[in-house]
Amino acid sequence: MTKASTAQPPSRRRHDREIIALAVPAFGALVAEPLFVIVDSAIIGHLGTPQLAGLGVAAALLTTAVSIFVFLAYATTAAVARRVGAGDLASAIRQGMDGIWLALLIGAVVVAATLPLAPWLVEVFGASDTAAPYAITYLRISSLGIPAMLVVLAATGVLRGLQDTRTPLYVAIGGFAANGALNAVLVYGAGLGIAGSAWGTVIAQAGMAVAYLIVVVRGARRHGASLRPDVAGIRASAQAGAPLLIRTLSLRAVLMIATAVAARLGDTDIAAHQIILSLWSLAAFALDAIAIAGQAIIGRYLGAGDAKGAREACRRMVQWGIASGVVLGLLIVLARPLFIPLFTADASVRDTLLPALLVVALSQPVAGVVFVLDGVLMGAGDGRYLAWAMILTLAVFAPVALLIPSLGGGLTALWWAMALMMAVRLLTLWLRMRSGRWIVTGATR
Repeated sequence: MTKASTAQPPSRRRHDREIIALAVPAFGALVAEPLFVIVDSAIIGHLGTPQLAGLGVAAALLTTAVSIFVFLAYATTAAVARRVGAGDLASAIRQGMDGIWLALLIGAVVVAATLPLAPWLVEVFGASDTAAPYAITYLRISSLGIPAMLVVLAATGVLRGLQDTRTPLYVAIGGFAANGALNAVLVYGAGLGIAGSAWGTVIAQAGMAVAYLIVVVRGARRHGASLRPDVAGIRASAQAGAPLLIRTLSLRAVLMIATAVAARLGDTDIAAHQIILSLWSLAAFALDAIAIAGQAIIGRYLGAGDAKGAREACRRMVQWGIASGVVLGLLIVLARPLFIPLFTADASVRDTLLPALLVVALSQPVAGVVFVLDGVLMGAGDGRYLAWAMILTLAVFAPVALLIPSLGGGLTALWWAMALMMAVRLLTLWLRMRSGRWIVTGATR
């Protein structure tokens, strides 16, 4: 067999280079973001258990609030990438600015609601009497950083759409470093306690938002794009994001139901569930990085009117998703003796954990394809279908999961239900991909 016959086709090599160039920095940025909470936890943990418990409640609320609006990144990525593909960089950046203005508006509303409702929210999440005051303090101060956090999401979408995932990585690393330094200085140096940690995070998030805005504003000036708010453009961004909001809420409902069911199974099961969920989320970062590359690449091809290129890129990314899922599944199985002791020394938790963890490992190739196709359809602007598909998935998963305790099932049964959820998602996304209805070319969908 000759060297020429064994070489990869030029289009495959091109797709591989694009996927790697976008996915690797995106993965770094995705991993850097959760480190904010880890740093806060490490620093506040030395103040006392009530303070750490208060942080846990407040951080859960803040993470939920921000994750709900992740559509600001996804919808903006797709819209900007289409215009990049069409060769209209000024319009692409203008579309990105509409997303940023929408982020500021949503952020202002969330802050206005969070400040007075903080005590009630903390109570609903079940904070103890000793932890509640710290949770309220942290939540109220940190909520002031929500507009900046949402601007970061939208601006990240702009840069991803412009095929730039390196800048978000650098900004995330800088924000992480600043957050750690500010927390140490304000918590211990200034003696502000948990309030100092919250202020440190707010300042770091504001700095990240400013860094993004500098990059976007420079691009706008370079290409003659307006920076002023445009009501019609902001409304269009909101309409494009609404289906993705529904999709995200449905996915969050799946995770909340799973946690609620695990809690009903007993302390051992919920402890094991939280460990597995942490590992599942970490694996999701790797797969989501490929999905982010898919959003940017597919949007650009469709904007350029290249339906064939979009199909080829989709096919290659599915192959990447399968391969990544297989590798992650093997890593989970082979590395379990190394990471399980890091989480727990309880033999009963380990015994409960192991069979469920094998289910997670087996389902990773399915998850790899699901994440990729999710990204492809987001890049195509097919949000309405994604919303209905996720609602259907929730409708299938919820009754199955809720019946597990009454049928005598345990944690392994719950994670088989999670595997079923991923299988339903795979079926709905694969059917859409095969239909070709997602392929709508042009600068706008």
